[in-house]
Amino acid sequence: MKKIICYPHSSVPTHFDDDIDYFELFSHSNVSRSNISSLGLSLPRELRRYRIVPPISAIDFAAFAISIVAADKLVSRSDSPDGWTRMIDLTIFLSEPEKWKPIKITIEKMLKFLTGDFWTLSFQLAEAPAIQPRYEPLKRENDCVCLLSGGVDSLAGAIDLLSEKRSPLFVSQIITGDGERQRNFANRFGEHNHCQWSIGKLRGTEGSTRARSIAFFAFALLASSAISTSGNIAEIVVPENGFISLNVPLDSNRIGSLSTKTTHPVYMTLLQEIWDALGINAKLILPYKFKTKGEVLKECKDRQLLEELVFASNSCGKFRRHGLRHCGVCVPCLVRRAAFLEAGLQDTTEKGYRYEDISKSNSKDLAAVALAAKQVELSGINRFIKGNLSFANPDDRNSYLEVVLRGINELENLMRGYKIL
Repeated sequence: MKKIICYPHSSVPTHFDDDIDYFELFSHSNVSRSNISSLGLSLPRELRRYRIVPPISAIDFAAFAISIVAADKLVSRSDSPDGWTRMIDLTIFLSEPEKWKPIKITIEKMLKFLTGDFWTLSFQLAEAPAIQPRYEPLKRENDCVCLLSGGVDSLAGAIDLLSEKRSPLFVSQIITGDGERQRNFANRFGEHNHCQWSIGKLRGTEGSTRARSIAFFAFALLASSAISTSGNIAEIVVPENGFISLNVPLDSNRIGSLSTKTTHPVYMTLLQEIWDALGINAKLILPYKFKTKGEVLKECKDRQLLEELVFASNSCGKFRRHGLRHCGVCVPCLVRRAAFLEAGLQDTTEKGYRYEDISKSNSKDLAAVALAAKQVELSGINRFIKGNLSFANPDDRNSYLEVVLRGINELENLMRGYKIL
């Protein structure tokens, strides 16, 4: 089991062990050792820039989330007996640990679902809050927070909110290759309405980073402090289509390492339960949880603006590997291309695809999609789903089942267009 300790500057340990890794949160460490790093250095400055004064509960959640992402990046899966499942012992110093201890089991359950690992958490009392704003807050006129990743769904979500005369404050997590794209989209929607933040450089070589989305939600929660008042619930809109959110394994090889759960309903439900238990006044809204990506595009409330911007969006799971260009044959790319086809949009994605003709690729993702489509055709959607919807109540299960079927049908239409099926 790998042991990690994360603390604010007020609670620097008096002794450091060589077999433990340490992270100082939101400030530079004054201790120079190979097993000590600093994280989230820019966040206090960014909060001051936007004059956001978050409550202690949101600051504690940000400290927690960044600690989780740091541990996820640091601990290599290749060192685990099965090459995947890790055992992580994480201690986090918080301002209000007494609120966290009663829900420790729920938090560990959420993390196990999200990353596939066994987490043992310990919450200790920090001597002072990790971030201590000393300025007057700016009350904004925004009426919700909206995640803006730079992808198709978040773009459509922003357009739909604006078409409904909502006033979203956009929040982005900076990812290499997407920063400028996020800014361009936000600027197209108005001025001074975009929080674009980063954890900073992480120590470690693990590339799976299944926990990365929790930092995105922490940023959204911090930003929501600028729009909510005491007693009011801030809406945090998470625009992600239901087919991708569920991310049902397309074949037996995708059950573990290839099936991310970034916005999965189980994860979103547990995260909301944790926020509620902590007294956090924020509600996660997933407007597209029963829609495919094609349906999100077809039903977008401003088709003209969508067509102007959508081909500059990024969907590729291997975008940075291919020189900031879509590969065209990973699952996210195939879902993207199928969605454009479903929505009747001529695909003019910037820089095109590495594989314009998917039939000329030997991609394992392409083979998995083709196999899934064939399995649904031959055996039906229920046999394909197996137990992947066991979490849902009967009404929601039927809606989830239908969105998976329609998502597979969109992919099947794409495959047939290239004579793969």
